[in-house]
Formats: sequence, C-alpha cells, structure tokens
Amino acid sequence: MQNWLLPEFIQDMLPDEAWRVETMRRDVIDLLRRSGYQLVAPPMLEYAESLLINSSGELDLRSFKLVDQLSGRTLALRADITPQVARIDAQLLNQQGVTRLCYAGTVLHTQPSGLMRTREPLQIGAELYGHSGIDSDLEIQKLALEVLAKLNIEGVHFDLGHVAVFRSLVKYGGIQAALEAELFSALQRKDVPALEALVVDLPPMIQMALLALPQLYGGLDVIAKARAILPNYAELTAALNDLEQAATHLNGAATIGIDLAELRGYHYHSGMVFAAYHAGSHDAIAVGGRYDDVGKSFGRARAATGFSMDLRQLHGLLIKQSLAKGIKAPHLKDANLAAEIAQLRASGEVVVVDLLGQKEQGAELNCDRELVLRDGQWAVVKSNI
Repeated sequence: MQNWLLPEFIQDMLPDEAWRVETMRRDVIDLLRRSGYQLVAPPMLEYAESLLINSSGELDLRSFKLVDQLSGRTLALRADITPQVARIDAQLLNQQGVTRLCYAGTVLHTQPSGLMRTREPLQIGAELYGHSGIDSDLEIQKLALEVLAKLNIEGVHFDLGHVAVFRSLVKYGGIQAALEAELFSALQRKDVPALEALVVDLPPMIQMALLALPQLYGGLDVIAKARAILPNYAELTAALNDLEQAATHLNGAATIGIDLAELRGYHYHSGMVFAAYHAGSHDAIAVGGRYDDVGKSFGRARAATGFSMDLRQLHGLLIKQSLAKGIKAPHLKDANLAAEIAQLRASGEVVVVDLLGQKEQGAELNCDRELVLRDGQWAVVKSNI
C-alpha cells in the first residue's frame, strides 16, 4: 500500500479549504467573544474515564483508546469537547455564578457520524453554566443561529425537542430500564410497529401517549395537539411550555419544527434539545441542548446548556471559492522594494516573493498583480500571467 494514502474518512485540507475554514473559525470565535464567551483549549488526549458523559456508551464507542506508557492507564483521544469544558468549569474555574465558555478544536471518531462525514471534525461550540432557567436555553439557541448566519448558512431548519416528555411517561408508567432502552430505540427510528409491540403491557394512557410521540412532529401547532393528547403531568406540561416559548422566540430566525420524539443525547441531556438542518446536508449541522448533570462526574453538577457544530461540514455547504490573488514581487536585495512589500503586507495585501523568477511557474504563485520598477519607484501593476 502506498505510504501517502490516508485512512478512510480522514482527509487533508488543501489551501483553499484550509484558509476558508480558518477564516470561519476566527469569525465564529470573534462572535462568541463579543457575546461574553471566554475561549478555552482543552488537550486532545485525556484519561478515558474523563472524556465520557455520565458513562455514555455511545461516546465510549466513538473514542479511540490507547495505553499510556507512563502510567499504564487507558487514554482516549477526545470524540467530543463538551465533557472537557465541563471539567474545566467544575474543577479549574470553579466560579459560583454564570460561566460562558467557548472552544474550537479537532475531535476524532472511530466511525463517521453521518454520510460523507469526516472522522476528524473541527468542532466549535459554546457552553453556558450556572443558570437553569429558559433564558439561558434561549440565549444558546439564538447564538447557534447567529453563528450559522455569520457563516452565510441560509435556509436553516431548527428542530426543538424536550427529553422530559419521554422521561415523564417512563416515570409515571413505571417503565423499567430495559424496556425504556427499547422504547428509546424505537422512538429514535420512529418505528411505530415496534412501539406497538413494546407498549402492550403498559397502562392505556401511557400506551396512547408513547404511540402518539412519533406523530407529534411539525410546526408550532404540534404543541396544541400534544396538550390535547398527552397526559397532564407537571413535568410534561412544563416541557411543552418551554418548547412553545422557544419556538415563538426563535420564529423568523429560521423555520422552526417541534419533534416530541427527538431524543438526541437522551442519556445525558436533561431538558430542551435542538438540532439545525440544511437542505445541503443529510445530517444535522448544529446540535445542542440542556445537560444539567454533565459536571457530576467531576464532582460539581451545574446547570448547563450549549451547542456544537463541525466547521468542516459547514464549509461543504458553502459555494466553493478560490483564494484571493496576491501581488508578485521580484527577488531582489533592494531596500525600497523591501519597504514597499512591508507596507503592502501591513495594509492587508498578500505579497509573494518570486524566488525562482521563472515565468512558466508564475501561475503557481496565485498572483494577479506584480511589483515593477517605474521611474525609480516600485508600483503595483496588473500581471500578464
């Protein structure tokens, strides 16, 4: 096998993509900074148990692992930055009030998370700790949409769900853990025949509610339908109220959908969840929600909500663009030329010194202008290349 081949679903980023993705990263981090979010940069490698959220089996399967030659303990390459940020909030910052943190970094997955997805996403996101009310949920949801707008991702559809809807039915139906897992799986697939087989021994009201969940998907009118169909449990009613408030608040920023069978991240989310979609992608382009117990394994459970997205995935949705052209400069020892190059670069221009000076390789410099000496002065003129 050729030694230049890369593993499946691992790709290089060539200059056009790499520069644009880096520009996207800077734009998003600047937006988050202006919104009061402080940047953190956790390590790529940690002890495996530190990188799991509430012992999440799904996250465990997605993580590459190896043995530390210094300690003999199992290390893992991060598959998600959220647990690391929770650790920083719980153990390093240890603030008592609201803490807003953001991050951008590569994560690694043992398997791609969707069609045509890389196993090396560039994850960027924001987390808000220390506030349990709906106002922090709304802040994070609105911020996620602002990030997508900043990146010129148009035509976004925003799905809202709430894990308390399903959890309240599990609680009041006296459903045991094994059956809960099977119901969860069937709801994720929206597999009604499987649900019908699973609920036969449950109380009639719980049966009816669980069978209704896959159909409770659509616009804001879903909330009214749910109030009419689902039991009037306090937790369930509060969840519907939150969803209604969020959908109303975000209306106009994106098309809003309500999906009461949406249980993304069910094993660690504790409240409202969301996912953004785009016609150009089979998979969600941003995900997030509330996960109030995320810091529990680090000794400090705090109210928390946040979102994340993959910049490499988002780059694929944008119209392809070539790098901006630069200015070619001759390779000469000339003080005036050096001063002119420095001034042009300080003004934001790209100036490339042509070390070889061979016209046949000139196009590779990606320049559409050049510096020429005219009447004793260096001037920028349109290039003939």
